[in-house]
Amino acid sequence: MTTSQPPQTPTKTIREKCKHPRVQIVAREEDAEYVECKECGDVFESSEFKDMELEEAKAPEDQA
Repeated sequence: MTTSQPPQTPTKTIREKCKHPRVQIVAREEDAEYVECKECGDVFESSEFKDMELEEAKAPEDQA
């Protein structure tokens, strides 16, 4: 009898849906701070995370 692995969700799909609700700091350099999303594992500069929040805040206004 052979065992099959359960189907895996593509990482790209998860990242597209993830809004990074929980992040933790993983590294700091002189002028940069890097965070990791606890949900999808994506790592990015904290300034990018702030930019994402600003874009999401603008999105509902743009749709109205």
